[in-house]
Amino acid sequence: MTIPHIQQLDPHVADLIAAGEVVERPASVVKELVENAVDAGASAVTVELQNGGMRLIRVTDDGCGIAREELPTAFLRHATSKLRAAEDLAGVGTLGFRGEALAAIASVSRVEISSCRRGETGASLRLEGGIAESVRDAGVPEGTTIAVRDLFFNTPARLKFMKKDSAETAAVNGLMQHLALSHPEISFRFIKDGTEALHTPGDGKADSAIYAALGREFARTLTPVEGRGGEVTVSGFVTKPLLGRGSRSMQTFFVNGRFIKSQLLTAALEEGYRNQLMKGKFPGCVLRIDLPVTEVDVNVHPAKTTVKFSRDREVFDAVYHTVLDSLAADGLPQAAAPAPETVVNPRGDFYQTMDAKTFRHSALSGDSNAGTHWRVADRTQSPEEKAPAFTGWNTERPSSVHVADSAREAFAYAPSHPVELSVPVSGGFSAKAEVPDATLNEEGRTVDSQTEASARAAEGAYFSQQPTDSAPAGPQVSEERPFVPAIPMEQETLTLPGERMTQDGPEAPWRIAGEVLKTYIVCEDAHQNVWLIDKHAAHERVNFDRLMASQQPPMRQTLLRPVAAELSREDCALLLENLPLLESLGLACEDFGDGAVLVREVPADLDAADIPATLEELAENLRAGRSPTEKRQNLLHTIACKAAIKAGWDSDESELRALVDKVQSGEIQYCPHGRPVKARMTKYELEKMFKRA
Repeated sequence: MTIPHIQQLDPHVADLIAAGEVVERPASVVKELVENAVDAGASAVTVELQNGGMRLIRVTDDGCGIAREELPTAFLRHATSKLRAAEDLAGVGTLGFRGEALAAIASVSRVEISSCRRGETGASLRLEGGIAESVRDAGVPEGTTIAVRDLFFNTPARLKFMKKDSAETAAVNGLMQHLALSHPEISFRFIKDGTEALHTPGDGKADSAIYAALGREFARTLTPVEGRGGEVTVSGFVTKPLLGRGSRSMQTFFVNGRFIKSQLLTAALEEGYRNQLMKGKFPGCVLRIDLPVTEVDVNVHPAKTTVKFSRDREVFDAVYHTVLDSLAADGLPQAAAPAPETVVNPRGDFYQTMDAKTFRHSALSGDSNAGTHWRVADRTQSPEEKAPAFTGWNTERPSSVHVADSAREAFAYAPSHPVELSVPVSGGFSAKAEVPDATLNEEGRTVDSQTEASARAAEGAYFSQQPTDSAPAGPQVSEERPFVPAIPMEQETLTLPGERMTQDGPEAPWRIAGEVLKTYIVCEDAHQNVWLIDKHAAHERVNFDRLMASQQPPMRQTLLRPVAAELSREDCALLLENLPLLESLGLACEDFGDGAVLVREVPADLDAADIPATLEELAENLRAGRSPTEKRQNLLHTIACKAAIKAGWDSDESELRALVDKVQSGEIQYCPHGRPVKARMTKYELEKMFKRA
C-alpha cells in the first residue's frame, strides 16, 4: 500500500473544484452574472441563451461598468468590490460578495467581457479555461457585457449530468422570473434561441412584474398583503383561499431582495391559511421580507439560496399575522352602492326614460303627468319603489317565476274533490274556477284555496269587463287546455344489455347501515362488527388498480374547448419533456408558449375543471420519480385520485354497495398513498363506550 502525501493542489485544479460548487448548470452562471449586474446599479438587464446555455450565455447591463485596469483582477479568486474587512460579513447588503463566481465560470468556459465606465474608454478581455489574454480597447456603450461560450468544454465528465436544452432553458427562465419579481424597478429581458420569453416593464410596481413574469391568470388570483412586526416588514401578494394551488411551486420569498427557500417562511404562510384552505391545496405567494442586514446571515450556502435569521420567531410571527390579517380583511363585506338619484325631466315632454312596468302602470292609472318625474331604471330597486300605487286588479304575473301553468298543477296538492267557485261579475256573467284545496303560488308557497280561487276568478272578471268588437252576446265559455306537464314525468328505468344489477345474486354477509358525513360508509358484518369505509380512498384504489392492470391507454375524451393551463416554467418544461409518458396515460398536451400547456384530450374519468391542478401534481410527481416505472406509478396515483368520488359528494346506493363489496371481500385494503380504507369497531368496544361491558 502506497502511503499518500499531503500537497497543495494546482491552482487550476482548485478552480475546477470551486467551479463544481458554484457552477452546477447554466442557470448557476446566469444567476451569478445577473446578480453582479443588479449590484452594479443597472436599470435594464438582457439575458440571451442558445442551446439551453451550453453554447452561449450573454448578459448585458447598463450598470456602472468595470475600469479597464480592473478587468484582469475581476477574474481572480476572492476578488470583489463588495467587502473590505471581516466586519463587513456581518452586514452583507448585496447579492454577491464572495468574489468566486467569475473565476469559477472562467475556469470551465470561454469568456469574453467588455465594459465601459461613464466618461472613460471601453475595454474588452478574453479568457479560455481561466487563462486570460491581454486587455484591448473596445468601443462599447456604458455598462458591461459578458458572453460565456462552450460551458464545461474542458470538463466532459460534467456534460453527462446536464439535462435537455429545454429543461436547462426552463431553469434559466424560472431564475429570471425570481430576479424580476425581486427587483421590479429593473427591466429584465430574457431571449432564448432568438425568441423573447420574458420582458418586464421595470416601473417599480410589484404587480406589474408579477403580471409579466407569472402571467395574467395567476396575477388575478392574488390579493395584496402588508404588515410589520418589530423590525420585520412583510409586503407582497398571496392567493385567495378558494384558489389554492396543487403544489408549492408558486411560493416565492425574498429576504432583502434576495430569492431564498425557507421552510420557516413556508410554514408561517401556510399557518395563516389554516382552516381556510382546502386539504391538499397550497397557497401561492410573492412575499418580500425586509429586516436589518445584521439580523440575517446569507453566508451559509454556496448558492446563497438559504439564510439564517437571528430571531426566527419574530420573522415567523410577522409573516403569519400579516397573511392572517390580510385574508380576514379581504373577506369583509364591501360598502353598498349608493341609491339612484331622482332625476327631473327639465322639458316635461314625452321624451323620457322609465322602465316598461312603470310606463304600463302609468298608462292604466291615467296619470297625465307621468312625464314630469321619473326614476332612473335600476334593477336593484325593490318592486315597491318601482311600481306606483294602482287600485285595479294586477293582471301581470310576476316575472321572477318562469314556470308553465301546467307545472302549477303538477306541483299542486290533489284534493279529494274539486271546489267550484262562482263569483258574480257586472254584466250578468259569472267567472267559475275549479281549484284544489291547497296549491302552490308562483313563489313556491302554499296558499289557501279560497284565496287562490278568488284571485283567479276576479282576474277573469276583470278581463270579461274589457269591451271587444268580436265578443258574442252571451256567457263566455273557455275551452280547457290539455294537461301538459312542464316537468317530464318519471320514466321507467331500463336495464342496458350486459348490465348487472347490484341487488342480484346471493345475499352478502354484511349490510349497509348508511353513510355519515357524506364520506364514510357504515356497514355491519355477520360477526357483529361495525365498519367505517372511506369511500374516496376505496374508489381511488379501484381506479388505480384498474389503470395499473390495463395494458392499453385509458379511454380518452376530446375536449370541445382545449384547456390552457398556466404553470411555472420548471413544471411546464418537465411536462413537455415527458409528453410520451403523458400520452400513454390519456393526456394529449402540447406547448402553448409562455409557460402554458395546452390540453386537448384527458382520461374519460377526469373532470375538465381538475386539469390545471392535475398537471401541477403530475409535474411534482415527475420531479420526485426516479425510474420510468416509478414515474408512471406516481402519475397514475394522481389520475386515480382526481377521478375518484370526493368526500362530501352525494353517492348512489349502488355505488356504495359496489365499493363495500370490494373492501369487505379483502380486494382493497389501502389506498394508493398507503392510507387505510376501513376501520373496524367491535360490539365489545361499542358496549364498553356505553358502560355496558
